[in-house]
Formats: sequence, structure tokens, C-alpha cells
Amino acid sequence: MAEFINGLDLCRGFFFEEAKPILDRSFPELKYSAGLIGYGSDVLGYDDEVSRDHMWGPRFYFFPDPAEIGRKEEIFDAFARELPYTYRGYSVNFTVPDPNDNGVQHPQFITSGPVNPLIFIQTFDEFLEDELGTSDLLSLRPAAWLTISEHRLLSLTAGELFHDGLNLTGRLDAIRYYPEDVRRYRIAANWDSIASEQAFVRRCADVGDDIGSVIVAARIAERLMRLCFLYTKQYAPYSKWFGTAFAKLDVPQELKDALHAALHAPDIRERENELVRAQALTAVLHNASGITPPVDFEIETYYGREIKVIFADKFAEAVLETLTGTALADVPLLDALSSSAGLSNVTDDKQNYPRIWKLYDDSAHCSVQK
Repeated sequence: MAEFINGLDLCRGFFFEEAKPILDRSFPELKYSAGLIGYGSDVLGYDDEVSRDHMWGPRFYFFPDPAEIGRKEEIFDAFARELPYTYRGYSVNFTVPDPNDNGVQHPQFITSGPVNPLIFIQTFDEFLEDELGTSDLLSLRPAAWLTISEHRLLSLTAGELFHDGLNLTGRLDAIRYYPEDVRRYRIAANWDSIASEQAFVRRCADVGDDIGSVIVAARIAERLMRLCFLYTKQYAPYSKWFGTAFAKLDVPQELKDALHAALHAPDIRERENELVRAQALTAVLHNASGITPPVDFEIETYYGREIKVIFADKFAEAVLETLTGTALADVPLLDALSSSAGLSNVTDDKQNYPRIWKLYDDSAHCSVQK
């Protein structure tokens, strides 16, 4: 197989060196945008050699002016006839979508006939409807922000538009990050989740349940990591890339080290000490954020027991006060459902949006649009 190259670099070169010349020759007046956004580890920059077996290779999304969508087949046929069979050692031809595998396509080398390139042609509104369930990015209500998968929001704002004749970058600016009330709700929810189990890391261990203690510690560690994404205003990817993305966050290395030590601790003493240290360091991030007035905290015992806490509930309560009068003031602190690992099959499916919506807004009208 060809030497590995970062997928985004591969696709950028493929567009400018092979696809754009075809467009310039055959459709010189066509207004369009094209690039690599949405699906794929290559969009996020996390692809590697293993990624190459499906839906990876020379590819891009092509968004013509809506008035020109009727020329979709003509445009695709031009690519099929004129694109080369390979680009930088990788097949430009792909299998047809596999209906038994969610439409997955695999690279397939050929030497004659038209190619079937991995180029998706649709209007940008159609693309947004497929990805988010709506194309109206300016009218998303708080419940909609919490309904839509965080990974989907990340995938649409990552990647790159190689050519943007339709100024889609401007449209995507509306979802670069959560509105402030939604961010604060999520911060409150994560501190509340930590508070609900803050005493159990030690308590489980004290009754001989070391596995339970480790599991609780891991859950708290994940919530602390999610808080770091929220304080730095960065979308978090789903579980496969969660730790990879966290390692790149601009938060103190001391905090990252404390979380690593807590999760690898050989005994309860070190596990508890490192985890509560990570909580204290995250609390420092909170106070530096200015979201609330500084919250006083210290590492102390839990109501006189030999259990170390910072009383995470104080942070949840402080943030909740800032949501008074907003649409999220009385919503149960569930966080975004997509932050629950293992639910991506549920939270990525638009058919589930009405039911997920009701977790945050029980009104009769359930739509991601205003």
C-alpha cells in the first residue's frame, strides 16, 4: 500500500491537482464550495494507517449553488470520466455503498472504465439536514444544541473547505461553539455529576470493592475532562478520539498528569489523592473562567468521614444561579446525551431527535428549529 499521508492533505491535493482543473474546464461559470468536513477521522486529523480501509482516500464534499443542483449527474459523470485511477498511490475508485454496512464504501483499484470517486454532491442545506436534522443554523434553540451530537458539531466545524464560492464558512460560524447559556448548563451538569459520586471512590474501596472504586474514579475523571473542553470552548469528539483530543487541550499539564495518575494508581490512597487534586485544579480553571464569582474551595473531609472532596456541588450551584431566567434554568442536569459514552448510535440518529429533545423541553413541538 502507498505510504501513509494525512488524509486532509491528501484530499486537498486531490481537489486542487485533479478535480478543480476538471471543474474549471467543464463548468467555468459554476458557483460552488468544496472540501472535507463532516464524516471521518481524517476531518479531525486523527486518521492513521488503520483508517485507510474504508471511506478514506482521495475524496471531498461538493456543494453546488442550489440553482445548479440539477446538474449533479453531469458533474459527477465528468469526474467519473476524467479523474485518474489513482492519486499518490491511492485508488480514486470506490465500491458502491454497502446497504448492509451503513452505506460504507471501500477503495477498489481498477485500470479501465469510468471511476466511481468518493465525491458527494448535494446542496449544503441537504448536507446540513443529513448531519444535524436542520439547515437553519441561526435558529437553534437550547434544547436543539443539547439534542444534536457534540461530535457532529465538531465534525462540521473541523476539516477544511478547499474552495468556498458560496461562503459556507460564514454559515458555519453560527455553530463554532455552544451559546453561553448552553455551555453553562453543561458545566453545571458535569459538576453535579461529579458531586453525586464524589464520596464513592473511597467508600467503594473501604468495603473491599476496588473495581467499583476504579469505575467511579474513571467516571469522575471523564467529567473533569469534559469540563476542560467546556472551559476552553472546544467541542469534544466521541469516545474513540476523546482522550486524543484531551491530550491536545490547552489546560495545565499538572491537571492532565493528575488524571493519568488517578486512573493508573496502584491503591486507593493514591487514586483518591490524585483524583481530588485533579478536581481542585479543574476548580482553579473554573474560577479563572469568570463564569461565576470565585467559588471558595479546599480539599477537605466529607462530613467528618475519612473521604477527601472539594464539594463539587458548590460549583454546580454557582453556575446554576447564572442560568436564572433562561430556558435552561429548570432543566434537569442531564448534560448533552451525546456526552454519555456508548450512546453514539442513538445520539447520531436523527430519528431519535424528537425523543432526545423532550429530555430538555417537554413542549409539544419537538424540532431542532426555532
